[in-house]
This record gives sequence, C-alpha cells and structure tokens, in this order.
Amino acid sequence: MSEAIDPSLATALEQLVADDGAAVLVALDFDGVLAPLVDDPTASRMTAATRAAVDRLAAHVRGDGPADAGAAAGRARLAFVSGRDLEDLAQRSVPPVGAYLVGSHGAQTGHATTAGLDAVPFELTAEQADVLAELTAALDAAVVGRDGAWVQRKPSAAVLHTRTAGPADTAAAVEAADAAAARLGLDAMHGKDVVEIAVLHTTKGEALERLRTVVAQDAGAPATRVLYAGDDTTDEKAFAVLGAGDVTIKVGPGETLAAHRVADSDAVAAVLDRITDLLAV
Repeated sequence: MSEAIDPSLATALEQLVADDGAAVLVALDFDGVLAPLVDDPTASRMTAATRAAVDRLAAHVRGDGPADAGAAAGRARLAFVSGRDLEDLAQRSVPPVGAYLVGSHGAQTGHATTAGLDAVPFELTAEQADVLAELTAALDAAVVGRDGAWVQRKPSAAVLHTRTAGPADTAAAVEAADAAAARLGLDAMHGKDVVEIAVLHTTKGEALERLRTVVAQDAGAPATRVLYAGDDTTDEKAFAVLGAGDVTIKVGPGETLAAHRVADSDAVAAVLDRITDLLAV
C-alpha cells in the first residue's frame, strides 16, 4: 500500500496535472530522493518502491500505458536532475526511454532513447581545462593523509567527498577545498558531506528553467508546470526558481525553500504513484 500523502501536497499534485493544455515536467534528484544516500556512490540504487513508481509513471508518459490513460499523459515528461556526471547518472538510474537527464548540476544534458543515452556534446575550453587540472591537483593534495576523504573527477568539476572521514580530517580538507576555490575564482558548492567546485557556472535551477522551455516545445504546449523533488542544499537553487503552479518537495529534514516535505524515498514513490493515477484519469 502506498504511503499517505499530506492533503496540501495531494491538492498541489491535482493542480499540477490539471488538463488545461500546459505541459507537466516531473523532475527528480537521484541520490537522497530516488536512492538512499550510501557511503559508496557507485553502490547507489533506487529503492524497489521508487523503481516501480518511476517505471509506472514513465509508461504513462510515453503513452504505452493502459488504453484508457488520460490525455494529460501526452503532456507529461520525466527528468532526472543530479550533480552526478551524466553517464554515471544514466548508469545508476537506468532511465526509462524518453526521460531527460541533467548531470553535473546542469552542465551536462541528455535524453534516454531506445539506443541508449543521447548526450549533448560537451567540451571545455583550453583555459577551463587548465583551471580544472589545477583545481583537481589542489583537492588531491587536500586529501593526502586524511582517511575517508577522496576526490571525484567530473568533466567540468572536482568533488571532495568526506562522508567516511573523521571530523578533524573533514574540517581540514573542506578548508583546503574552499581555499583552492577562492584562489581560482570559483564557487564551492557545499552539500551533504561533499564540496563540489566547477569551472562552469551552472545550477539545478538554471537547468530546470531551460528544461521547462524544452518540454513545452516538445509537448506543443504554451507553458510547463514543474514538480521538483530534492534533498540537498544544491537543490535549493531549483526550489528558488520555481513558483506559482509548480510543486517543490524537500525529501528529509533540514531548512528549505520547498513548499512541501516528505520523509524518504518510499514517500517519493507514493507521490509518483499519485501523479500516475491522476494522469491516467
């Protein structure tokens, strides 16, 4: 049985999919939303409930669900929006055909097709590549001798991970990462046990605004209403750009700009199931 949904969120979902011609974009962060946070990012997987809910929603969005699926389904689209590298996101999420993918906080975009991931070409300038190399070297130096701290490389960023590091090592590594970002004139994005520093300025909010336009064009609709669910500080950039008619959901505890909150991934699955039910009417 699906978890109960707060009445105010239930009403917001009904308004989200109201059949008035607007397109609907259901955009979801991956880690901490569809998949519980784990120490090893390569071990991250959707829960059984979110996997089933995503696949059920995607079937209606693609139009190959039940024959009596509602017309609203043709206006709906699904997207995964993550800080993960695009290919890593695709590998972990196994996106349904037709889903949009946004990686590296908006620096990378793609689309899931029957032939696999169709990624938009991405390339740094020579200057950006040099800055990224200098940044990565600085973070590599910051984790030397600090157990549990490690550096992840992305096409446009380097990420300090400290989930399994002790408090003293975490504080020292984060301080060094912030210093490197300041020296190179870059922004350091602090998330749950991570500090991500990119050589391109992108946010999930900017990515959602671009995707909103793409979805409206794809669906032949005058506008797009967006649902976004996220759990981390980087998701606040997405919540900040969404407004009237959109639905913002914070997953888990913590201060947030989101209008609604759910407890965990299973609660997210209940929300997705409810959206599918509404689209099928």
